Amino acid sequence: MSHPIPLILDTDIGTDIDDTWALAVLLRSPEVDVRLALSATGDTAYRARLLAKFLQVSGRCDIPVGVGVYAEDESLPRRLQEAWVQGYALEDYPGRVHADGVAALIETILNAPEPVTLLAIGPLTNIAAALEREPSIARRAHFVGMHGSIYRGYGGAPEAHAEYNVKLDVPASRKVFSADWLSFTLTPLDTCGLVTLQGERYAAVRDSSHPITRALMENVRLWCAASPPWLKIPIDPERQSSTLFDVVAVYLAFADDLLEMRTLPLIVDEAGFTRVHPEGKAARCGLAWKDLPAFEQWMVERLR
Repeated sequence: MSHPIPLILDTDIGTDIDDTWALAVLLRSPEVDVRLALSATGDTAYRARLLAKFLQVSGRCDIPVGVGVYAEDESLPRRLQEAWVQGYALEDYPGRVHADGVAALIETILNAPEPVTLLAIGPLTNIAAALEREPSIARRAHFVGMHGSIYRGYGGAPEAHAEYNVKLDVPASRKVFSADWLSFTLTPLDTCGLVTLQGERYAAVRDSSHPITRALMENVRLWCAASPPWLKIPIDPERQSSTLFDVVAVYLAFADDLLEMRTLPLIVDEAGFTRVHPEGKAARCGLAWKDLPAFEQWMVERLR
């Protein structure tokens, strides 16, 4: 294997639990060198505390934490993993904390001797702010994101939906989708919306003794107990996972052989839909699975 890919993670960890799954998988992926973990959307201080504690428990205090653009927005879901960071302050993190996470993102990209992969698994407010301050970062970074819905929607629905990460900040999404990245790769709902773990595969993760996976499962149980308001049916954390949208984006940061990839010209419309349009920027999209069970097993091997 060549040397690890330098990578920045931009995440809205602390709302849906799939971000925590993605962080756990990322930390157990030797293909990448995480240079910065940045909290995105809403109460970014709370999200940064989650990042910091998870990194500390994982023995990865070498990774700096950045606090993203803060927005007090009562429409955003409540802090579903607050119990895990009760009593934990950013000042407790032994590693470096950047109060201006957007500036840290820009600096990390501009100072890197080679292109950086920007892995975004939340709404794109931070990335748009970084582009506004320093547009040249796009020409020095590969973008990989969990965004959009092309032909299928949530739960495999046969029609596209306005996907959460895009529609929560449509102006930011439009700015990011139109930027001149070195490459632009997405897992839309067409593929990431189909990923769960159940049965023996889930049990192998649930029963793992690895400290990263134990921290993940602590958060999974607290998240389930907090009764996320968008779940129509409660999830039993001892039996199965929720939909693991964001883990697919982690995989696409360094591999794509299990997905059918297609390059499409995409725009974001005013309602937050991702549309194929002749004037859109080229995006490599994972539109279907070649082998979804193999991907699920790949997750298990990373986390067991």
